[in-house]
Amino acid sequence: MSERYRSIIDVHVILHRSGEILLLERQGTGYCDGMLHLPSGHLDEGEPLNHGAAREAREEVGVTINPDFLSLAAVVHHRQRSDLARVGMFFVAERWKGEPYNAEPHKCGKLQWADPHLLPSNMIDYPAAGVRAWCDNTAFAHHGWADQG
Repeated sequence: MSERYRSIIDVHVILHRSGEILLLERQGTGYCDGMLHLPSGHLDEGEPLNHGAAREAREEVGVTINPDFLSLAAVVHHRQRSDLARVGMFFVAERWKGEPYNAEPHKCGKLQWADPHLLPSNMIDYPAAGVRAWCDNTAFAHHGWADQG
């Protein structure tokens, strides 16, 4: 009997204010260094989605978010490569405590606020798909699948 399919679950946080969203420049990670991403990470075993998103925001940009103030903005089914897919859960923080700062300088070069409708050219495609889905009020998107047309 074959084992059931499993996928990595990612949680992404959209912090927005004054018409802009917060992006982080990856540095020293070996994956898309120099490119922009949202505060994000992997869901931990046994962790509710909104709690994982709040944890990642705290770890990466030092803000405190009550998980109850995170609204699901979009789901992106991302095919990273032929043998690896991920499900990205994109949450919007309705409010948070603290001023965002670079809490992981060993993984992040800088923080940058950007217009979500005019994403910088060095934004990683996968989180950009989630931001576009949120902007378009689309609940689901897929990225990297050959049949997406």
